[in-house]
Amino acid sequence: MQPSRRPRSRRRRYRYRLRRLTPVAAAVVLAGGAGAWFGSHQPSASLAAASRGPLVEAKAAAPVRHTARPERLLTVTSLLAHRFSPALLASSAILVDEDTGRVLWEQNAHERRPVASTTKIMTALLALRKLAPHDIVTVDPSVPRVPLVREGLRAGERVQAWKLFYSMLLYSGNDDALALAIAAGGDKWTFVHEMNAEAQLLGLHDTHFVSPSGVVDRGNYSSAWDLAALTRVALRNPRFAKIVRTKVEHVSWSAPTYAKIYVNNNRMLTEYPGANGVKTGYTHKSGPCLVVTAKRGGHTLLAVVLNSPNMYSDATRLLNLGFSALR
Repeated sequence: MQPSRRPRSRRRRYRYRLRRLTPVAAAVVLAGGAGAWFGSHQPSASLAAASRGPLVEAKAAAPVRHTARPERLLTVTSLLAHRFSPALLASSAILVDEDTGRVLWEQNAHERRPVASTTKIMTALLALRKLAPHDIVTVDPSVPRVPLVREGLRAGERVQAWKLFYSMLLYSGNDDALALAIAAGGDKWTFVHEMNAEAQLLGLHDTHFVSPSGVVDRGNYSSAWDLAALTRVALRNPRFAKIVRTKVEHVSWSAPTYAKIYVNNNRMLTEYPGANGVKTGYTHKSGPCLVVTAKRGGHTLLAVVLNSPNMYSDATRLLNLGFSALR
């Protein structure tokens, strides 16, 4: 009986299959190695994105926000080399070319000080933007209770806005300032917040307000520099510029008042040739304060004096210096 050949035949078929599978296995090994090398050389972000799958889109880059810088309202290139003799009486003072914003002379210009009713320059700036001349303002019950000085507004009284602006900026009525603030801002504290926001927007870093009138000194302050910068902005409003150069305004009124006469407290308008603004202020803590502008020979100058026992004399000397230098 011959031995069976089946085992040898099986071994030949096994070797044949092995030879055919060897290239395939090698290809698999090479592919795996290549994949591992490729994966190890990819950025981790790419791998993370791949792991999320095709349904997840990469988020768009957040847009870059550019915050606009405040306008440079005042600049210092070269100051006038001048020493006043006798010295100015003001604690702080500044002289500015109003047309260009160039600072011509200064003394403690960045010193923070209470500024009394010169605060009303900011109140007017904001309220004029929101209230048209003939808008009707209903006097809030809190208005007649504001500390002096008051022109005598009555709760519930309906007054055209332009009358309040003249009284606030000429007579310097604290009740007018509060009535305009409530009408323009909705309530006093919202308006005061807007005053401080505007100060920051204009780059007035030495300024903070706690009332629309300046009657409260605690926490209400500014500087000669900031008041000069603020006034340059306010004077761009034709309504503001017209009011602050007015010497006397006769105003009709409803019964039982019938009429009022507002006389501008700023004596420079009648005593200094070319003077055309802007605002006085006084409290016991602030001392006499004055922001004044004058125009001569095609030049407009702006002077600020704070806490001066003789603010008109100081302002006159400053303006004379400026006009002499610019001739």
